[in-house]
Amino acid sequence: MRQILAALALSLPLALAAHTARAEQSQDFGEHVVHFNAVTTDFLSPEVAKSYGIRRSRTRGLLTVSVMRRLVAGATKPVPAQVEARAVNLSGQLKRIRMREIREEGAIYYIGEFPLSGSETLDFEIEVRPEGVEHPYKVRFRQRFYVP
Repeated sequence: MRQILAALALSLPLALAAHTARAEQSQDFGEHVVHFNAVTTDFLSPEVAKSYGIRRSRTRGLLTVSVMRRLVAGATKPVPAQVEARAVNLSGQLKRIRMREIREEGAIYYIGEFPLSGSETLDFEIEVRPEGVEHPYKVRFRQRFYVP
C-alpha cells in the first residue's frame, strides 16, 4: 500500500498520506501480500476526493486494498484481483462495501466507501482472489473509528 499511496501522492495531493501510510496493515500469503487500510473520508484532500468521486465526511469510511506479487530479490508488483469486502459493527449490523478498481501509473488498488454511525468499531472481512489463484485469501481486521 505504500506504493499505492506514493502513486496517489504523485498523481494527486493526498493531504494525510503520511498518516495513512503509518496506519497501513498487510497480510502475507506467500506469493502475494495484501495491503489494507481503513480511514474516514475526511482524511482525503478535497481535490483527491473529487477526482475519485468520494464524499468527504467524518461519518464515511474508505477501505483501500492492494495486492502485490513477490518477485525476485524482494521486489513486488501490483496485480489485479477480485476483491469483496464487508464490515460488521459490534451490534451485528452488516455494512456491505462495494469495491472498485483504480489503475494509475503502475498501481492497482481497490477502494470502497461505507457509512459510519458515529464512533464505532468495525470488524472487516475481505476476500481477495488475485488473477491465477483458485481460492480467495481471507483478511480480517478490527478498526475503531472515532467520530466527534
